[in-house]
Amino acid sequence: MPPPPMPQPPKLPIEGVRNLVAVASGKGGVGKTTVAVNLALALKNLGASVGLLDADVYGPNVPIMLGTDEQPQALSEREILPVEAQGLKLISMGLLNPGDKPMIWRGPMLHSVMQQFLRSVVWGKLDYLIVDLPPGTGDVQLSLIQIVPVTGAVLVTTPSVVALADVRKAMEMFRQVNVDILGIVENMSYFNCPHCQGKIDVFGHGEGRRIADTYGVPLLGEIEIDPRIRIGGDTGKPVAALGENAPGAKSIFAMARAVAGVLEAKAAKAGGPVVEID
Repeated sequence: MPPPPMPQPPKLPIEGVRNLVAVASGKGGVGKTTVAVNLALALKNLGASVGLLDADVYGPNVPIMLGTDEQPQALSEREILPVEAQGLKLISMGLLNPGDKPMIWRGPMLHSVMQQFLRSVVWGKLDYLIVDLPPGTGDVQLSLIQIVPVTGAVLVTTPSVVALADVRKAMEMFRQVNVDILGIVENMSYFNCPHCQGKIDVFGHGEGRRIADTYGVPLLGEIEIDPRIRIGGDTGKPVAALGENAPGAKSIFAMARAVAGVLEAKAAKAGGPVVEID
């Protein structure tokens, strides 16, 4: 007779954090980190207090996108002070393991790091803690779900059929572990031609909306292809940090308002506190 399963410790929320939002994707290369960074900055510029946890330990690119290499400070053995970057509270393996040295870790080590990032970092009072997950459905995702209650997940895709095939797997994973899917963000959705002023569907059209409709979740935004979004991430000056009227930022702020609206409706339904943004 097999031994009974070990009891799981309770998933306690992070003190002071109202909403923990996972930003995920089924595959790499869809701009998930770009979406996570700009979502966090847009919410901050709309008046919210925001933290950003870079949980992509194998490819921690958030520090590059925010233009910082400052290392977090340890207040004690169990307290880590996050870095302040462009108005966000930030923790990332890229700040603890700078340079080109790769992280060659197995599941238990990843779980330990996630535990520290979530439990030992002094986040303070936050309206939103945005967690940039690695692509796929692996150990980091499961560790996050096991450690803390996740308010909901934002899934990032492109309009291509290949990307959508993988985002379906991510959606099914979150549903199997009872994490609400807040909605879909279609990144690299279209290109505004500067010559003819028309929209060019580089990777297809409408697939993000179709999958959102299929699963009964909102389409939170269609973010355009704009070289300034890429340049902003490469130079540590994301377009959302420059405000809603900055070139390339309008669709990002529309997405941020949609995410905040879904969370507001979710909190109101549950009778919890609502975060008000402009």
